[in-house]
Amino acid sequence: MNSDAQRELIPRDDTLHMIGALNDLKAKLLASAEQCELLDDTGHVPAAPSYAELLQHAADAQALSRDVVRMTAEFARSTHSTNRVGSAVLAHLATAATMSSHAAPHFAETAESALSLPRSPSPTSRKFLENGMVINHATARAYLRRTSESLRDAAKELTDHLDFHRFFPAPARQQSPATPPPRPGTRHR
Repeated sequence: MNSDAQRELIPRDDTLHMIGALNDLKAKLLASAEQCELLDDTGHVPAAPSYAELLQHAADAQALSRDVVRMTAEFARSTHSTNRVGSAVLAHLATAATMSSHAAPHFAETAESALSLPRSPSPTSRKFLENGMVINHATARAYLRRTSESLRDAAKELTDHLDFHRFFPAPARQQSPATPPPRPGTRHR
């Protein structure tokens, strides 16, 4: 059993590197979710929201999604993804990849609606467009936050896995041969 459990271990250095990468990407996602703003100081959609700025939200979300998908693909190709912990980490990464891919289209729809606002024929249609923009933008931000939560959960799996390492110390480089135990039945007087 001991050797089976040791085969399940993801090397400590690989685990630490992955935790660091997950935490960095998680922080970028949270920062992006906080920095992407649609509403003005009064809590309303601005009279003339910037299409370029809103489209930049989509571009930033797309770049973050690409990073999440790349990290997920790299982990899926690793030998670590097939063991118990690796499978759990991969499940969280797969969720993160899916969630992150939904953010950019919602930001893009928000930007597209911003172009339509000046051409809205009535205050009612303008209000309808604004409400749609708020919903799409909030949904995109929520996808970024959910992605960061999935990355956090993957990092937690790996952190818990590090605790498991202490039960299996790394073998020493050079082990001296053990002295054989004394033979049974021989007495020294």
